[in-house]
Amino acid sequence: MTQLEEVRVLLVDDEVEFVDTLAKRMKKRKLKASSVNSGEDALEFLGQHPTDVVILDVKMPGIDGIQTLREIKQQYPLIEVIMLTGHANVEVAIQGMEIGAFDYLMKPMAIDDLVYKIQDAYKKKAIQEEKIGERLKASAV
Repeated sequence: MTQLEEVRVLLVDDEVEFVDTLAKRMKKRKLKASSVNSGEDALEFLGQHPTDVVILDVKMPGIDGIQTLREIKQQYPLIEVIMLTGHANVEVAIQGMEIGAFDYLMKPMAIDDLVYKIQDAYKKKAIQEEKIGERLKASAV
């Protein structure tokens, strides 16, 4: 089981109350949760803070979730992204999966479901980093 204390999560949603409440609930579960309210702020945050998993709302003003996802995957390919979507945007979430999102959840979601997805996404990222480390060691020999 992944130690939640190790997992660094960034919550990205333009609904300030929602994202603040979610961050508090994550911290109660020992996750290192930070939050921002736009795709632009998310990209700026990721440039300055190591992050394992991004929880990304699909529908935001400015750079929307899909464009933010594209930027994250281009600049930080190992960061796993979980898309959050309302019922009307399932097609957009599926498009996100095609671009490289780890998974998606419908809003509102159970906090435990989100935590399980975060754990799975973190495990995937850790495995990828391990494989890269092994390849680097092998190529250095």
